[in-house]
Amino acid sequence: MCPRLFQIGPFTVYGYGLMLALGFIGGSYLFVREFKRRKLDPNIANNITLIALVAGVAGSKILYLIENWSSFILDPIGMTFNPGGLTYYGGFILATLSIYMYGNKKGIKFFTIADAIAPGLILGYGIARIGCHLAGDGDYGFPTTLPWGTNYSNGTYPPSVAFQNFPEITGQFPGGIVPNNIPCHPTPVYEFILCALICWFLWSIRKKTTPTGKLFMIYLMLAGIERFIIEFLRPNPRIIFGLSEAQLISVVLIALGLFGWRRFTTSAQTSKVK
Repeated sequence: MCPRLFQIGPFTVYGYGLMLALGFIGGSYLFVREFKRRKLDPNIANNITLIALVAGVAGSKILYLIENWSSFILDPIGMTFNPGGLTYYGGFILATLSIYMYGNKKGIKFFTIADAIAPGLILGYGIARIGCHLAGDGDYGFPTTLPWGTNYSNGTYPPSVAFQNFPEITGQFPGGIVPNNIPCHPTPVYEFILCALICWFLWSIRKKTTPTGKLFMIYLMLAGIERFIIEFLRPNPRIIFGLSEAQLISVVLIALGLFGWRRFTTSAQTSKVK
């Protein structure tokens, strides 16, 4: 892995930061294109992208600190300003609330914005996951013998640390310590591939998916399913029913998406009958 890509004078370019920036650029490009197609002000789309960036990073950090509260109490300043340690769903929730409030202020319905941003949102998330892959920050999966298993020994969160609370894994190695050079599932790469496919699908159906809001509901279902499946390969604590926190949130998103999709579909059918 390569947390630090290269250095220009006193400035170091980190893999995670670069891919996070590219994710926002790629997602923003699709978002602005869709805003223009819908004959909406592209400047508002740019503002929403900036709001999503700030709120997304802040929300991701806040949820990470809550998840690691005991460590945060011991070192609040270090944990807060550490460039690593971000939990996606925290950013998604805070960014969604911020965009909702901004949309209301500008007189644009939330689901109009949500439909327009859905393809870019999943693409940006997928690209950012490549940043996690380069950083080796613990978002990778369990050890594997598959030929594409990846060595994360140079990452910021090596396997000896990532798997220490998983006795079913550590028990397979002498002294209960997982070697840092053991090949692991490159789950961030899996996610990038899945997100790219979801983005392509959402982009291809965006013009014919009605009524407003239905495309975003499809996004919620597909994004939730993608994360729910990937979590089975990742070393995250299981909270209840053998599911991780991310999987529980994914279940909520899938349920919300299914409920909204059915409601919008029924609404559209009723309107046609009338």
